[in-house]
Amino acid sequence: MTETSPTIQMFTPEELLGPLNEVEQQRSPKELFVAGDAGLFRMQPRVAVVGSRKASAEGIRRAEKISKILVQHGAIVVSGLAEGIDTAAHLAALAAGGRTIGVIGTPLDRSYPKSNEGLQRRLIQGHAVLSQFPVGYPTQPKCFPMRNATMALIVAASVIVEAGDTSGALSQGWETLRLGRMLFIMESVAKDSRLRWPQEMIGYGAEVLSDRNVEAFLDALPAAELPHDALAV
Repeated sequence: MTETSPTIQMFTPEELLGPLNEVEQQRSPKELFVAGDAGLFRMQPRVAVVGSRKASAEGIRRAEKISKILVQHGAIVVSGLAEGIDTAAHLAALAAGGRTIGVIGTPLDRSYPKSNEGLQRRLIQGHAVLSQFPVGYPTQPKCFPMRNATMALIVAASVIVEAGDTSGALSQGWETLRLGRMLFIMESVAKDSRLRWPQEMIGYGAEVLSDRNVEAFLDALPAAELPHDALAV
């Protein structure tokens, strides 16, 4: 990042998140680095909203809508500070007056894409950004699916808004299922006959999210209180 490097706190996963079960311990990084409000990691519910970097206008709209609903429900919106769906989720949470966490695939003194440097700084100043990579760690393509796996670990549920068959969001979907977390796939994606992955994930326990079952989705989240005024996805 071009300005003064952020203050970074280091935690073990259990220090940051609380007790982990055996599967979570096996699949978690040894260290987690946080810039911003580390207290957000002890607040529930935390829900990841993720998807394609090259998102459609409709995908952006859905990401904004579900993020707004989650904020109204009292949830913390978590995403990866990437272009497309991630950026839409963070910005919608901020616009709705909510809290949001960025989970990045670079060390905390760097930002990717560069166009989100200002947004990353905004999250550090008023929310939180997490990385599993210490300052100086070389950023490689493998870092981003690793980031997605960590994001699956720190949330109660993940929502895939829009993603192609090669999207990095799929690594988060599979890790969510391996961890036994709730995974939701937007109906528009689940019904896309060009895609193989939605039905494969549904076969392993993912659920389809539509405007008909948003209420049930919210009720399933930890400590959820249903907002009755804005349910349509």
